[in-house]
Amino acid sequence: MHELLLIANAFLIGLFGSGHCIAMCGGIAGAQSFAQGGDGSPRTSWLFLFNFGRLSSYALIGLLAGFLGEALALNETLLVALRTIAAIMIILMGLYVGQWWMGLTHIERLGGRLWSRISPLSKSLGERQGPHISFALGLLWGWLPCGLVYSALAWSMSNADASLSALLMFCFGLGTLPSMLAAGLFAYHLRRWLSNLSVRRVFGVLLILFGVWTLPVHFAGLFGGQNMNHQHDGTSSPHHGGH
Repeated sequence: MHELLLIANAFLIGLFGSGHCIAMCGGIAGAQSFAQGGDGSPRTSWLFLFNFGRLSSYALIGLLAGFLGEALALNETLLVALRTIAAIMIILMGLYVGQWWMGLTHIERLGGRLWSRISPLSKSLGERQGPHISFALGLLWGWLPCGLVYSALAWSMSNADASLSALLMFCFGLGTLPSMLAAGLFAYHLRRWLSNLSVRRVFGVLLILFGVWTLPVHFAGLFGGQNMNHQHDGTSSPHHGGH
């Protein structure tokens, strides 16, 4: 039951923040959707392959980050600090989505060096077509510097379980999937709806509330000497949030 709650949380983070995905990935998603085969028919299945590649990269990144989370969990203080940073990242993403504060773009630049090495390959693949090309593009696109991905990654890593972190990042990707599929198939109408400031701010508020909810209950105990061993069961989910 506890793991199902985490999976639902991961999906909702992706869903609420998916407006950000439209701006960053909507164009290439549309290209994959409207690519044509030899008979001139649209290859919408390529859009699914592109997104499956993207979600596979998220799972891999989650697995790697999860191993780091497991190492940090050996120190109780570091684990609580990680969970607090993860909650703050979710709050910052809510501010970003709602367009109240755009400082998360500075964090996105941190991944720019890695992306500068990957992007030439993605451009080369973008000039070709085929189902395997769509999947490969999705694998590469999963490494695009993205504040939403970084926020979800910090949260999944804070669970200090590599396999669970990989699963949560995959489910986070599933949350972004409805918007990404719609971006490819109904790009104009969806972008118009998601660009509405009121819509973005509703999603932003939901992300902020989730971030506040996932703040460690006994963070103040770090400075007050309270015993935190009962928090070591591996999550910053709402069951362990500030309520």
